Amino acid sequence: MQSVVTGASRGIGLELTRVLAARGHSVLGTYRTAPPETIDGVSWHPLNVTDPDSHAALSAHLDGRPIDLLVCNAGIYLDREENLADGYPPQMWARMFETNVMGVFLSVQSLLPQLQQARQAKIAIISSQMASHTHAPGRSYIYRASKAAALNLGRNLATDLAGLGISVGIYHPGWVQTDMGGPTAHLTPAQSAQGLADRFEALTLDTSGCFEMWNGQAHPY
Repeated sequence: MQSVVTGASRGIGLELTRVLAARGHSVLGTYRTAPPETIDGVSWHPLNVTDPDSHAALSAHLDGRPIDLLVCNAGIYLDREENLADGYPPQMWARMFETNVMGVFLSVQSLLPQLQQARQAKIAIISSQMASHTHAPGRSYIYRASKAAALNLGRNLATDLAGLGISVGIYHPGWVQTDMGGPTAHLTPAQSAQGLADRFEALTLDTSGCFEMWNGQAHPY
């Protein structure tokens, strides 16, 4: 099984490459600046998810190779410390939506030919519980809005890709001990990645469009 994981150089993405490779996948992980450690079963390729030319280069690299699983994991969280009075500059809105939303769309669009070559390919979009209208404690407006947009994007992709036999799942990875989640988070990257990998295996056309937590619990939209 050929899998591609974007944003795989650290955090949940890196752990997902380890877990998927350990489960027998041939994994291509993407990175922005430098490839991380050598992992058996994992190859690396540069990708800036906001750059169409970078996507085109990755697609050309994978030309003729079916992709069974595309994990859209790349994302940024820049507005944690912003305040409503004078924070959240327009440039921050643009950068986060480019990465967290457009980056997902371009990843799917550019690799659609390879996904169509696979039998019952799957797309996994790593969103967040912060995308849900039921989880609204305030602050982090850009991140919340971008993840809500990624959730909406995934739901609509599930509809449009069903006829091609491609299923789409959207996932909350949990509160994870990464640079983004911080050291006091509830889950280790390994716990989150194992749970997410289980979700990817369980995803079918019948459950396409789902929004689930790392442990399989359905999350309200």
